[in-house]
Amino acid sequence: MKQVLAFDFGASSGRAILACYQDGSLTYKEVHRFENLPREKDGYFRWDFADLMDNVHIGMEKAGSFDSVAFDTWGVDFGLLDEGGKLLADPIHYRDPHTTGMVEQALQSISDIQLYQGTGNQIMAINTLFQLLAIQKKQPTLWQKAKRLLFMPDLFAYFLCGNEVCENTIASTSQMWNPQTKQWNDTILEAFSISKKLFAPLVDSGSIVGEYQGAKVIAVAGHDTQCAVAAMPSLKEDVAFLSCGTWSLLGCELDQPILTQQSKELALSNEQGANSKINYLKNIIGLWLIQESRRQWKREGKDYSYAELEQLALQAEPLCSFIDPDAPEFAVQGDIPSRVQDFCNRTEQPIPTTVGEIMRCIYQSLALKYRFALEQLQQSTGKEFSALHILGGGTKDGLLCQMTANAMGIPVIAGPVEATALGNILIQLVALGELPSIAEGRKLLANTEHLKQFVPQETQPWNQAYETYKTILNKTTKEEQ
Repeated sequence: MKQVLAFDFGASSGRAILACYQDGSLTYKEVHRFENLPREKDGYFRWDFADLMDNVHIGMEKAGSFDSVAFDTWGVDFGLLDEGGKLLADPIHYRDPHTTGMVEQALQSISDIQLYQGTGNQIMAINTLFQLLAIQKKQPTLWQKAKRLLFMPDLFAYFLCGNEVCENTIASTSQMWNPQTKQWNDTILEAFSISKKLFAPLVDSGSIVGEYQGAKVIAVAGHDTQCAVAAMPSLKEDVAFLSCGTWSLLGCELDQPILTQQSKELALSNEQGANSKINYLKNIIGLWLIQESRRQWKREGKDYSYAELEQLALQAEPLCSFIDPDAPEFAVQGDIPSRVQDFCNRTEQPIPTTVGEIMRCIYQSLALKYRFALEQLQQSTGKEFSALHILGGGTKDGLLCQMTANAMGIPVIAGPVEATALGNILIQLVALGELPSIAEGRKLLANTEHLKQFVPQETQPWNQAYETYKTILNKTTKEEQ
């Protein structure tokens, strides 16, 4: 019997999952759940690292005995250590506007195609490279003191075992890591005066990096998306995945990165998978739209549950109005419902007025954006996909799953709900020698996890709506340009 403890950190909450693997059987339970509450400090929107680390210790105490522990988090964010190994400041949140203008500044030194081909990442202001450029420019004293950068999952591991490493999947979100060589891109580092000494030694997913009170500390796929994909309960090559949480990441597995001009223009990213495959994917704003809308209504004194919001959406008239979830106004905190109405007004659509109409607009817009992204994926890879696996928290939202099947016209397989934590767990078990490979772990989950299939329905009105949706996307894209 082996017991492993997985810490899965999301942008709004975290949890500790204790798993037991014995005689080919896997059981698991949540032992601790906690809020992740970033806050303003010293002029920046920051993660409260001390609070998160306190919750790590609470989670370990509640778990009791375990053989190993590992961490996965969102991508791109990091902490900076001084020469003595002390955290210089709480990590800045990727939603902080300090990176405004940094992409444009960077592209004065290196072309966008050179940056894309050198890293495989969609060029986004939140990426680590642009965060570092913002620190260089706006916090020069901090930059001078910084001797080590640790991405969030590696930062948690460091504060447990004292060893500094940089796991490859989380490095691959940074816009500085080369997906062909699987090393840092020297040309890009030199172009922006970033010393390679700033980074800890690169390690593969599944590396044992230290110990804490007798338990192995393991670097799993530090990027939560790659943990979720590791738990995809399929070995087929013609399926796509949608890791659905605060962010939606829709993609497929490839043997080699795609670094073409077309791929750059389609804003597709190449990230390292836990099994050394390339996860070729599209970043889409996801359940954030629903989460932040709910928070806004709560600020206004109306405290809806997610189930109530789903029911209100079901009661609203379908396929009337649409938004682009990735329009810039939806990326920041605040009054999302009013921004939905403004978007619809600006694009000359019926303006949703009730809570149900706004929710319906968000739901169906996500489903249609997923179809749009899947077609981009097919265009770039030449693949035809037979099914979509939805992984993570979004699998609990039956309305979104059904709408996605309707919009795409292919079956949607939802599950496992705890895909990210399960991927973390599987990688630990492989590292401990309990499972021979991630592929065997996927077979295990396919046989033991509850999966639900959604078959496409009412595809004709969805196809008509999609043509309207593409017109709206095209119009707003031209406006932004």
